[in-house]
Amino acid sequence: MSSYDESDAFGAAAVPLSRRAMGADPKAHAPYLDTLNPAQREAVETLDGPVLMLAGAGTGKTKALTTRIAHLMTTGRARPNEILAVTFTNKAAREMRNRLGALMGEAVEGMPWLGTFHAICVKLLRRHAELVGLKTNFTILDTDDQIRLLKQLVAVEDMDDKRWPARMLAGIIDGWKNRALTPDAIPTADAQAFDGRGVRLYAAYQARLRELNAADFGDLLLHMLTIFTQNEDVLAQYRRWFRYIMVDEYQDTNVAQYLWLRLLAGGHKNICCVGDDDQSIYGWRGAEVGNILRFEQDFEGAKVIRLEQNYRSTPHILAAASGLIDANKGRLGKTLWTEAEEGEKLRLIGHWDGDEEARWIGEEVEALQRGTRGLDPVSLDDMAILVRASHQMRAFEDRFLTIGLPYRVIGGPRFYERLEIRDAMAYFRLAVSLDDDLAFERVVNTPKRGLGDKAVQTIQRTARANGVSLVEGARLAVQTKLLSGKGLKELGILVDALDRWHGQVRSEADTHVELAEMILDESGYTAMWQNDKTPEAPGRLENLKELVKALENFENLQGFLEHVALIMDNESSDAEAKVSIMTLHAAKGLEFPVVFLPGWEDGLFPSQRAMDESGLKGLEEERRLAYVGITRAERLATVSFAANRRVYGQWQSQLPSRFIDELPEDHVEVLTPPGLYGGAYGAAGMAASASPAIAGAATSDLHDRAGRADVYNSPGWKRLQSRSQGARGLAQPVEARGLTIDATAVSSFTEGDRVFHKKFGYGLVSGIEGDKLKVDFEKAGTKHIVARFVVAADAADDVPF
Repeated sequence: MSSYDESDAFGAAAVPLSRRAMGADPKAHAPYLDTLNPAQREAVETLDGPVLMLAGAGTGKTKALTTRIAHLMTTGRARPNEILAVTFTNKAAREMRNRLGALMGEAVEGMPWLGTFHAICVKLLRRHAELVGLKTNFTILDTDDQIRLLKQLVAVEDMDDKRWPARMLAGIIDGWKNRALTPDAIPTADAQAFDGRGVRLYAAYQARLRELNAADFGDLLLHMLTIFTQNEDVLAQYRRWFRYIMVDEYQDTNVAQYLWLRLLAGGHKNICCVGDDDQSIYGWRGAEVGNILRFEQDFEGAKVIRLEQNYRSTPHILAAASGLIDANKGRLGKTLWTEAEEGEKLRLIGHWDGDEEARWIGEEVEALQRGTRGLDPVSLDDMAILVRASHQMRAFEDRFLTIGLPYRVIGGPRFYERLEIRDAMAYFRLAVSLDDDLAFERVVNTPKRGLGDKAVQTIQRTARANGVSLVEGARLAVQTKLLSGKGLKELGILVDALDRWHGQVRSEADTHVELAEMILDESGYTAMWQNDKTPEAPGRLENLKELVKALENFENLQGFLEHVALIMDNESSDAEAKVSIMTLHAAKGLEFPVVFLPGWEDGLFPSQRAMDESGLKGLEEERRLAYVGITRAERLATVSFAANRRVYGQWQSQLPSRFIDELPEDHVEVLTPPGLYGGAYGAAGMAASASPAIAGAATSDLHDRAGRADVYNSPGWKRLQSRSQGARGLAQPVEARGLTIDATAVSSFTEGDRVFHKKFGYGLVSGIEGDKLKVDFEKAGTKHIVARFVVAADAADDVPF
């Protein structure tokens, strides 16, 4: 049971007043409503009951959502602290808060419950930590700490760390937590898949977290679900306090987030979810598109309002994206439209290989920058290259470095992941909580204190034998002189310093900024880098200064540590214009006047791994990813593919992506400049002659048109000649990269049939999905094979392989 009441949580003034007593007229005209289109206005004014705002890309969903929050407050329906507004990123939360301030003419400081799922749950869990066996000052572990802790548990369990790598186990446990599964609720199928040891390790991991007074990111939601389901009075309190619930990016919610929201909205059902099922692209990290698809079933009487007027892209770009996404079966359906002028068609071009693709895009970027493509000059900051896989970036980076084109890679190493920052943060964490064993292990001998592995093991044994934290174990080791020499003396100094810093955190004798500087100085950490003579040392010292400076924006050290754990984001500004390179996943929520979409080849995009692991569900998510990519473009979008690509050091022939055939031809311009590749040896020729697996090849000539060029003048052709004795030395497309799932196909095989494959030999069909078979081969293991590549086992002798 929690021991605090409503006034303690929200302040005495938060006790609800009658709507009339708040002095606002719900029917009074508000000027901000005049800036909305009809669909947006309907979404804003439909305040009671469940509402699904189905908002397409670029349709002003953030505007509609923030205006709805403002409307709730200005009409007197709810005070700021009675509105729960949940986002997925801190950036989205900041933008929403800033827009609300601009809309209402003042800074919005009175919305304590506007933030990310994790940020909201941290605040709730601090209030109720004792209900799940934690103290209110629990530590939030990041991925690095998780892995270190799991490595320790794997060693204790005497498990093979090569078979059970800690990073893999962390992913498995995180997946269970995303599905709201505690150790005692793991389904039998999951438990059996990991020999039962994964479940045992999960239970040991959770027990160790409680001993450390710690939680990982998954726990923040999982613990709150446990609290809500086991304490009806706590849930009832929050249902009363959160009179209206708003959720951004609902299509990205996982099972735990979905259940958390349903519990909170279970009373009044005043929940408004904003999302786009066509942009659900995070299934690989637990997002369930089914959450948004079944909204009307989950909330009886729900109203679905479609935002379809796009304010970002040209009609051709929207039509191309809509034509592509129409191929998905699992969607609620909507069609984007715009009042903008027609603009440029989506451009499609094929290249001989990945190097040539990078060369052409580099030249195109420079031409657009100069304004020599019939368009006004475009800044590099307004151009982006969106790739399906991060390994594609290297070709562009190499090319841009060669020609001196400035670029930035979005999603690279982040500030708070740097070594010196992690070390400093570990010291700060210990000052806040002396129970943080992982932080202690990180810094006990950094800087060097003469404490080797044996000394650390002695501290660990002492702590375990006495059932105390490592800091207490170190104190006992000093008192009983279990160590000797420099190590004993330095460890005693460290323990005394930790006690002093922890006392200052609790007494607030110094400001947290002064305390942080003191910790870094007294620990010897700053001096360590001042005495370091490597070229990196000055930069590390600058980073430490930036870290301390960042503390100025927070009230205390604990608040800053929470901020870092939740955000892990360093925003730096650079005056120089640069073209952006990033993955399609990283591009979600962004927009650029000019977008390049390279690597549209089957196996690369759509990803073969996604299709193998998730079948049709994976293919549909890949198509949604393509839709997201196209709709990032405002004025100009270019799709490209290569006939050959180096993959893990080997040249492979590629087949154009099946998504190309799904693009509506009326909205696509095929670029055919000479010097690329073409004829029967281009991608089109390969698609036609080497594999009929490309769906739609008979009904679309986009492949053929993209492939026509003067092949014999192509640098790619010359490179091919240097690699082989002639054009026909080109390797045939690799079968695994050309598989096509035809959902409507009726297989001539049934489960249990014995079949033969020329490479893998004999096997039994164990699964069927359209024209794709899952076959358990006698010698090669389980493979996913298109049916036409196998024959019935009794007919194998008649096939001329």
